[in-house]
Amino acid sequence: MSRRTAPPDPRKRMQMADLARLAGVSASTVSRALAGSPLISEDTRERIQTLARQFNYTVNSVATDLRSGVKRTIAVVVPYEPGTRQSFADPFLHGMIGALADALTERGYEMLLSRIDAERLDAAASLVDGGRAAGLILIGQWRHHDQLNAMAERGLPLVVWGAKLPRQQYCTVGGDNLQGGRLVAEHLIVQHRRRLVFLGDTGLPEVAQRFRGFTAVLKEHGVELQLRANVPFLVESGRQTMAALLDEQPDIDGVFASSDLLAMAAIGALRERGRRVPEDVAVVGYDDVELSRHFNPPLTTVSQPIHEGGAAMVEQLLAQLAGEAVTRARVLDTRLVERESSRAAGSPAHG
Repeated sequence: MSRRTAPPDPRKRMQMADLARLAGVSASTVSRALAGSPLISEDTRERIQTLARQFNYTVNSVATDLRSGVKRTIAVVVPYEPGTRQSFADPFLHGMIGALADALTERGYEMLLSRIDAERLDAAASLVDGGRAAGLILIGQWRHHDQLNAMAERGLPLVVWGAKLPRQQYCTVGGDNLQGGRLVAEHLIVQHRRRLVFLGDTGLPEVAQRFRGFTAVLKEHGVELQLRANVPFLVESGRQTMAALLDEQPDIDGVFASSDLLAMAAIGALRERGRRVPEDVAVVGYDDVELSRHFNPPLTTVSQPIHEGGAAMVEQLLAQLAGEAVTRARVLDTRLVERESSRAAGSPAHG
């Protein structure tokens, strides 16, 4: 075997010079390739990144930061699903990104915001492996529990905003979705709503838990859910789905939408059909985004502790980077905020 292609000594931590020798390039080329520099050809970048993964090579980002004088960086990743095409304009994402930016700034870290194909979440590892970030915060599990477990098992510093799931190897922070669903059901029952529908994609772990909590309370009260629809967190999809549900069952009198964005879309569809909110149909959303209190009518919703959650995710990740033990799943309280979109005439306000 030639000197250039001989593998490094497995007893020693791989250095950039070792990777450069294996790739047949200079150390500066390796550095630029792992940082994703456009100055390096795509073929060369891919070859170097493949070798880095093969030999579990990671850049000592702390040492790099000390040499450069640049603050430490955390990557905040928003997975992108081509099938749903959820936009960055989603108000929940705005709120969570803002909360994370505040928490990181307070602790002397910079935020690198990135969007990565949800089917290739492992690509997020290159942000750490290439030295661009010390660790990762993902906003949402989506449908990729196994991918996230695999990333955690390889020792990647990682925290996810999401639900507590069985056999979970990675760290999550998230709201109590089961409790949130229960609160909505109890509220609609108190408001004497009985012909209820649910809007939300139960293929997503958080939405599935909201649905379970909601239907468990309905069952306890002998109320049967009339309709449910799997719909992504998109305004147009929500509007079209709500219109279709009204065609199927015009006498709907209560809607639980698994996000505030879907709730607002549902209200738009109801208005188009001449249905009054809340007089004819009570509507409840989820998240308590800033816009929900200014919407017309102001939206009843389940408040997720977005700012507390952002701070908790940063704390959990920094603990991992410091080599400390962390709780794999931290579940935060949720509460119902009652506003005009579901309030019966004469009903007092709560929340």
